[in-house]
Amino acid sequence: MMDMNCSWKFLTSVCIISLLLGSCYAYENVCLVDAQEDNEKNQMTLQVDVTNATGRPIPETLFGIFFEEINHAGAGGLWTELVSNRGFEAGGQIIPSSIWPWSIIGDESSISVVTDRSSCFERNKIALRMEVLCSSNGCPSQGVGVYNPGYWGMNIEEGKKYNVTLYVRSTGDINVSVSLTSSNGSLTLASEQIIALASDVSNWTKKEVLLEANGTDDGARLQLTTTKSGSIWFDQVSAMPMDTYKGHGFRNDLFQMMVDLKPRFIRFPGGCFVEGEWLGNAFRWKETVGAWEERAGHYGDVWKYWTDDGLGHFEFFQLAEDLGAAPIWVFNSGISHNDQVETASIMPFVQEALDGIEFARGDANSTWGSVRAAMGHPEPFNLEYVAVGNEDCWNKYRYYKGNYLEFYNAIKKAYPDIKIISNCDGSSQPLDHPADYYDYHVYTLAKELFSMSHMFDKTSRDGPKAFVSEYAVNITDANTGNLLAALGEAGFLLGLEKNSDVVGMVSYAPLFVNINDTRWLPDAIFFNSSHLYGTPSYWVQQFFTESSGATLLSSTLQGDSSYVEASAISFKTNGSDYIQIKAVNFSNVTVELNVKMTGLNSSKTNVSATKKKVLTSANVMDENSFSNPEMIVPQESLLVMPEGDLTFVLPPYSFSSFDLLKEAAYMKLPIPELTSIL
Repeated sequence: MMDMNCSWKFLTSVCIISLLLGSCYAYENVCLVDAQEDNEKNQMTLQVDVTNATGRPIPETLFGIFFEEINHAGAGGLWTELVSNRGFEAGGQIIPSSIWPWSIIGDESSISVVTDRSSCFERNKIALRMEVLCSSNGCPSQGVGVYNPGYWGMNIEEGKKYNVTLYVRSTGDINVSVSLTSSNGSLTLASEQIIALASDVSNWTKKEVLLEANGTDDGARLQLTTTKSGSIWFDQVSAMPMDTYKGHGFRNDLFQMMVDLKPRFIRFPGGCFVEGEWLGNAFRWKETVGAWEERAGHYGDVWKYWTDDGLGHFEFFQLAEDLGAAPIWVFNSGISHNDQVETASIMPFVQEALDGIEFARGDANSTWGSVRAAMGHPEPFNLEYVAVGNEDCWNKYRYYKGNYLEFYNAIKKAYPDIKIISNCDGSSQPLDHPADYYDYHVYTLAKELFSMSHMFDKTSRDGPKAFVSEYAVNITDANTGNLLAALGEAGFLLGLEKNSDVVGMVSYAPLFVNINDTRWLPDAIFFNSSHLYGTPSYWVQQFFTESSGATLLSSTLQGDSSYVEASAISFKTNGSDYIQIKAVNFSNVTVELNVKMTGLNSSKTNVSATKKKVLTSANVMDENSFSNPEMIVPQESLLVMPEGDLTFVLPPYSFSSFDLLKEAAYMKLPIPELTSIL
């Protein structure tokens, strides 16, 4: 492989020569693995022992997902609230404040809009005051007011219903049009009136309207307009589609993308989102529970945007339950990127963590369990894992280990069954403190990650297991998410699967990105207001949906394994027994993989190939996109092979899986010759 610091001129010459020889594919400033001449097929053998004696159970929780509020994954993404800055709090507490992304309909001669601190909600005091100043000739026929474009346009679909809730008060009678319109307001998609006497709205009053769209526009907006002069205040303006997963507020198509990964756990809500640049902007769960109108919201200063916290502590646990995934709650350890709490002063944070666990697990009569019950979930959530902080075990965070021990001791005393995850890395040397898991994060180049498939081979089998909660090929190689990155990750995951006696859980990061706010690239799933696609890295994860809870079969790869990784598992589905072979070819030549099985009693059991799945493309730098969302997706087909022949073809730069059905062998009896009876 070329040295990363070689000169451009030298690199160009080498890669041109390599291209002519057909022995090297060049990308950026690195040449990929050169296996052999293109006109040859490399042959390798995978020796697999299928006996139960040498097999090892894979943890039920091995493969899951990590959700962080980053890239507008939640606000403007999975959480279907259509209004951005619904409570007018995003501009800060000093008035007058910015109302962005709200905008005014009408000119300054007919309307004046300003924020004040008159809200009826104690934790979010900012409200919007609208002075309608129409002349004696009246307001424009279309009215004046304000509109909200949502998160880069609201996806409004014909025939679907949307619930709009707002709080209003006025010094006079009101007649307000609540409308969903096209992006420039020229086309009305749905509209209803809120009409009330002054006596009915002299104090803050909650109003709701149900709008049914008569057209479709994925860049729509919400308008509040009137043709009546006077003073009107608005606060906590919400628009939610009625069509969400189980009515729980999750966007159906994004939710389904998670379901299709069959995640056994979900880690939430971060990430750096939990820490904050400063502790004052960290995610604090108590601010995110209760009625949505009363949630203060906060500015996530790491990823630089405001969240109304509609997707809060309760909703994350509901999400885990809906996915059938074990919740892994990450809470702040008293440390942000720029400030930290000394261990001597950490107990308020410890109590906050204990209260958060009680919210999830406490009975409906407990202090915090009763809050959960009041939100509609009287039965406890099944919380068994918590993580103390995120990426906090660094020298600059000198209080982490002391803080961690305070959390650990308090939680184990109150909830001895809960598994606790430390931020400190125990992969190369034992931890100096108790833990059930240690967190491991890696972002690197594709070839480097592929080569890390063996990094846990020599890790001690004693002590806590690894939780590889964040892994990905970084943007240098991956761009926004290409095949090269996916193949590097596939090799790494096969190594983790084979080391699942010391690696207990694995998840990719980040999961989601709204194309309008790409704070971090690459990501697994790209989306806008109406469409989405999975990157090749997303599709790689689908190859492991049968792995959690399966049996790892002992296997040995014979041949040059510097560019091929393979594993073998057995699993049951729909009452049948299967063996699955997975293999990644990280080179530019075809590989013939001959699978030889031992421990199989051929007189009692047959193994027949049934299905293959292949992820590849013409160019290793290819990516999916909104214009071509399925350029790189797994191609599935029936696998028809001669009996006894288990030789599989691995195309260049590909990830493949082969499902083999185990079934009872029956003696082949001769079929008697039939003769006609005249």
